[in-house]
Amino acid sequence: IDHFGNRRLRTVGELIQNQIRVGMSRMERVVRERMTTQDVEAITPQTLINIRPVVAAIKEFFGTSQLSQFMDQNNPLSGLTHKRRLSALGPGGLSRERAGLEVRDVHPSHYGRMCPIETPEGPNIGLIGSLSVYARVNPFGFIETP
Repeated sequence: IDHFGNRRLRTVGELIQNQIRVGMSRMERVVRERMTTQDVEAITPQTLINIRPVVAAIKEFFGTSQLSQFMDQNNPLSGLTHKRRLSALGPGGLSRERAGLEVRDVHPSHYGRMCPIETPEGPNIGLIGSLSVYARVNPFGFIETP
């Protein structure tokens, strides 16, 4: 059940893409509403389109999401490890309270995919980790190992 070959990652690009999709659907609803209320001759793109819903959705993601953090820029190595961090927490994931010992333990499928040593101490142990050196995420969101 915890096999890493079956786990799919939701990358940063996918999360931001979902937020932009939400903002665009809100903007589409506003445009449709304005098209029904305004006169046909007076309609211009400037009067129809308002980008505020898209901007608000992106700001909401970066401001309030559990997965959004300031990047650690103490030195180049800390920045690199911060970019390669994996989290089982957040929306669609686990919570610290619900996660049992089996989820936090090192699984044989982690070999070559996730570093078994680099995990924080405390309540997040085993829930936050880092990609291994040669591991990469394929276009489908699965971790590949050489």
